[in-house]
Amino acid sequence: MPAKAYLRSPSPASRVPTDEGVFEIAFAGKPGSYRYSFISRGNMTPTLLELKDDLTHLTLAPELGGSLVNWTVRSTGQPLLRHSDAHALNTGLPGKLGCFPLAPWSNRISEGGFDRPDGWLALTPNSHTDPLPIHGSAWQQPWQVVSQTRDEVVLQLDSTTPFAYRARQRLRLSEGKLSIDLHVTHLAELAAWHGLGFHPYLPRTAGTRLQAQARQVWLCDAVKLPTTLTSLPGEWDFQQLKGLPDTLVDNGFCEWDGHCLIQQPDLGYELQCQATGSDYYLLYCPVGLEFFCIEPVSHPVNAHHLPGRPGLVLLEQGQSTELGFSLQYRELG
Repeated sequence: MPAKAYLRSPSPASRVPTDEGVFEIAFAGKPGSYRYSFISRGNMTPTLLELKDDLTHLTLAPELGGSLVNWTVRSTGQPLLRHSDAHALNTGLPGKLGCFPLAPWSNRISEGGFDRPDGWLALTPNSHTDPLPIHGSAWQQPWQVVSQTRDEVVLQLDSTTPFAYRARQRLRLSEGKLSIDLHVTHLAELAAWHGLGFHPYLPRTAGTRLQAQARQVWLCDAVKLPTTLTSLPGEWDFQQLKGLPDTLVDNGFCEWDGHCLIQQPDLGYELQCQATGSDYYLLYCPVGLEFFCIEPVSHPVNAHHLPGRPGLVLLEQGQSTELGFSLQYRELG
């Protein structure tokens, strides 16, 4: 019998509220499946941490998936990430904040799970807004503070979902530069595929311009899974600075050099960004909203089911992988 066969059609997912405001989504009673918990905080305000350098101010909510809440210019209060107000914070949802880490995978996985060397690992949907498992598990678990200074903090997550791993984020501010390093170590006895990324939300105005050099893009189906790898359409070619499309974009770009420039002439600044360990980025431009996302990731969407599993790393117990992302603020004259 193929390794996948006994888990291809698991029993329906259930959502069970617990005493601590945690909802568990589970496929009941199936070998290799797991219970997935995510925090629903209601109106409870999380504890915030602050980092400062001479130019910028960063606030974080470790217990909300190790998320960044706001990053602003100290002299003006100008947001450099999408502004998160008290309502956004009190939702307890990382997707309403400024940025969150992606581990042990980025974006969506189809078919209810993926193969490991020892067999099939079943996954369940983990978001009220998406029918597929999305963005891994690190963003929906509380992180712990390992150390903190005025301009640097180290956060850690010890997770057992969907397998045992340890994630560390080191965040630093220096002269207007935000640097984030994500390091993940596989702790489970059985090997598994890993992928990493970051999911920043950035302000968008009519004048926002982007430069990011990639060579190809994945076209997607109705459930936002990749179907065709193709050359860049003209409106998605950001080899040179250009405005963002007016139509929806929610696609993965390939053969990226890791650099991008975000110019905000209406807001008076630009961000020079650089990623390490990332040959791909996801661009999300929703229609009619005042934000967009450019997400540095180590692999394309649904890489677990693409030929060769591009960008994923198979880790044995004790082995690690990492991804870095930096954003340098500069005032426009």
